[in-house]
Amino acid sequence: MTLVDFMDIEANVRSKIREIKDYPKKNINFKDITPLLQDNTAFSACINHIANIIEPEKINYVAGIESRGFLIASALAYRLNAGLIPIRKKGKLPYNTLSEEYKLEYGEGSVEIHTDALKNNDKVVVADDLLATGGTARAAVNLIKKLGGSVVALAFLIELTNLNGREKLRDYRVISIVKY
Repeated sequence: MTLVDFMDIEANVRSKIREIKDYPKKNINFKDITPLLQDNTAFSACINHIANIIEPEKINYVAGIESRGFLIASALAYRLNAGLIPIRKKGKLPYNTLSEEYKLEYGEGSVEIHTDALKNNDKVVVADDLLATGGTARAAVNLIKKLGGSVVALAFLIELTNLNGREKLRDYRVISIVKY
């Protein structure tokens, strides 16, 4: 893929992201990916772009962070012929879990993973729709590492650069299509 091709994808994706002011609370400008998901060409271009970068790594799993990350991760796992691992909010997984707490740009949370989700040295890509402060993504990385997995990369559709989330993930390859 050439720089021009990437710029076309980035411009197309940017045009499909709707901003909703003061959601979910005042002074937060939510980036809504629903219009992107509704456009099969733009969504496919995103998944293919990320997959083309990751494909040489021959990963075992894509871990999707609840909830919009599930949408990205499932399509990416399918494209990469990899398994899918859900990383969910506390109390949502039915089997034995490990949990990790984190801070959000507007609160705190906790995510969990099944204790049998992967084996030692399994190669994993973490996927979500948005990288903000990096707290949720870092919690996902910590869970994968606790189970003996190896995080190959983290993939996002959107990155909010002013929140410095990439800094929490500096030891890992971070892929994002659109930066704000």
